[in-house]
Amino acid sequence: MTANTETFETSDTGWLSVIRRYIVYTAVGQLIWEMAHIPLYTIWVEGSWGEIAFAVVHCTGGDLLIAMSTLLLALFLVGGQAWPSERAGRVLLLTVALGVSYTIFSEWLNIVIRAAWAYRDIMPVVPVIDAGLTPLLQWIIVPTLAYWAAAKVPLRKLFRGEREAW
Repeated sequence: MTANTETFETSDTGWLSVIRRYIVYTAVGQLIWEMAHIPLYTIWVEGSWGEIAFAVVHCTGGDLLIAMSTLLLALFLVGGQAWPSERAGRVLLLTVALGVSYTIFSEWLNIVIRAAWAYRDIMPVVPVIDAGLTPLLQWIIVPTLAYWAAAKVPLRKLFRGEREAW
């Protein structure tokens, strides 16, 4: 087993700059996603435009808190001093896994237990976990794109050399 010694140089890759960009890109991505998939929820046909607008803003704010929490937890658990130039792939994978896990829990809690929202018949649902497909895809696609853009890590280097470190 060898240590991952490969690093890369790009402009402005300091960890604080990366986190700031991640938050901005995530906020924009989550807002766009929320606006795009709200027609799959019953509020689209049952709610007023004001309620729909509030739901989009409210859910985007929650998404942003989840995104920041999952990134910081992943950094705490698998990040390193040289992040993001090292261990970028590990941090991304754990961030996405935590986001998807929380989404499955949250969808169950808010649909089954609290009945705070409901899917329309047109929402594709993933069997076994009974969670909507678009919320799951949201927590795979948005954090991945935001992370990649924020870290400015070339895709070919995102996971290079990390297989041995697992």
